Amino acid sequence: MQRIITATVQNTSGVLNRITGMLSKRGFNIESITVGTTESPGISKMTFVVAVPDEKKVEQLTKQLNKQIDVLKVNDITEKAIVQRELALIKVGNSSAARAEIQSVIEPFRARVLDVSRDSLIIEVTGKPDKIAALVDLLHPYGIKEMTRTGVTAFPRGKQPGQVQEFSLSI
Repeated sequence: MQRIITATVQNTSGVLNRITGMLSKRGFNIESITVGTTESPGISKMTFVVAVPDEKKVEQLTKQLNKQIDVLKVNDITEKAIVQRELALIKVGNSSAARAEIQSVIEPFRARVLDVSRDSLIIEVTGKPDKIAALVDLLHPYGIKEMTRTGVTAFPRGKQPGQVQEFSLSI
């Protein structure tokens, strides 16, 4: 089963290597990983999509991540109401006759053409992973020359059911 795990970490040299190494040593397969800075200087957020064989392993995974020196907070957000997005760049073979047809295929996905050459188009699409997979399937007949995907980045929506609202007061 796939799990979406977020980790808030100190933005220090080697933190990504230590965390991915720990996951690898324990047999977790990272299906995607995104890392970026946050609103706080010196802090980054990692989002992992990890293949986890059973529920007991999920608890082991989060505990092991929490033990890492530079990790400040770990959340398994798989079961929560979340906002998640992924970016894909897709280079498709192109003839001038197929351009209009490709444009009509990508339009419902809110994808856009970033670059046009004589023999290819580069298309950008963002959204949930299943949306991107659906577009990729539709573009295969046109000849996908190259493709790259960023992996999922996500976080929970506002207040979750059953969650106690946290407040901090300064007096």
